[in-house]
Amino acid sequence: MRQHLQECIQNCLDCAQACETCFAECVRMEMPGMAECIAACRDCADICLLDAQLMSRESPIHFDTCELCAKICDMCAEACRKASSLHNQGQQSSTLQQCADACERCAQTCRAMAAMRTGMH
Repeated sequence: MRQHLQECIQNCLDCAQACETCFAECVRMEMPGMAECIAACRDCADICLLDAQLMSRESPIHFDTCELCAKICDMCAEACRKASSLHNQGQQSSTLQQCADACERCAQTCRAMAAMRTGMH
């Protein structure tokens, strides 16, 4: 359990960083159609940081935040992939892809963490 917890915390922190980078890049791009990606990245970064904090202090509600985090990460990954396909422009696309990949890794480990709750009852 401890190893899974540490991996999930790290994936949340990595995802938050990727989302903040992607958010900033999308703002700098100043292209139409980026609002959904920007909003998704902000929401995702916020929930990932909160989730990492709650897991770090072993809060009993972290299983719930992991479940929500996975859902928001999935939405963010989808928004980033959509934005990347709309504006396939090398470096920007790479940032969007990296964010989507980080979101998918985070969603996977958060879903696994949330599922561990059932094994504890």
